[in-house]
Amino acid sequence: MKYTTQTLRSNGATISPHPTVHTPAAPSTDTSRVLRNTYALLAMTLLFSAGVAATSLALKAPAPGIILTLAGYFGLLFAVYKLKNSGWALPAVFALTGFMGYTLGPVLSQSLALPGGGQIVTTALAATGATFLALSAWVLTTRRDFSFMGGFLFVGMVIALLAGLAAVFLQIPALGLAVSAMVALLSAGLILHETSRIVHGGETNYVLATVGLYVAIFNLFSSLLSLFGLGGSDE
Repeated sequence: MKYTTQTLRSNGATISPHPTVHTPAAPSTDTSRVLRNTYALLAMTLLFSAGVAATSLALKAPAPGIILTLAGYFGLLFAVYKLKNSGWALPAVFALTGFMGYTLGPVLSQSLALPGGGQIVTTALAATGATFLALSAWVLTTRRDFSFMGGFLFVGMVIALLAGLAAVFLQIPALGLAVSAMVALLSAGLILHETSRIVHGGETNYVLATVGLYVAIFNLFSSLLSLFGLGGSDE
């Protein structure tokens, strides 16, 4: 028996011999451009930040301290947001990522001084890269919307910041370990959230998209470095 039409009607209902398959919509031209520019700038900032961190490590640069670190980070982050639509946006982004790379140098120095320090750094770096690639690929492939996580992630980061400050000033290693684990999970969530916002058109400025992903990757690597370092130390 051969069907001469695409559908059959039975009892008033339409029956299709070819079931409809819903596939994720292809990204628009604007979204593709934002994604392309974001990943290109992200790659450059990561390389630049890594170079600054390596220089800071080689020169044994002193740690800037918690107050200067927070002031520099939030000050440069504010500058990026203010300059996001101007020609000074890119210099501001590289200033921010370079400063964060500088702060990473002393942290790497402490990690490398631990027993098996080289393996700790390598493992943290590999885990960070694998996590970023896996989560990004998941969002880009499934196009799931994770924008609902924004409020939760913001509150979580504020709590983690306050708990981290308490761990530093009160000298509580166990609290520091818990904060590192919390930040690692929140950073993974931020990668999902930021990538989802780009895919669904919630973020159209590739400078801000780059900064959002860079901060998530930086925090993920730093927290994994602390986790592996504290977990492998005798303190």
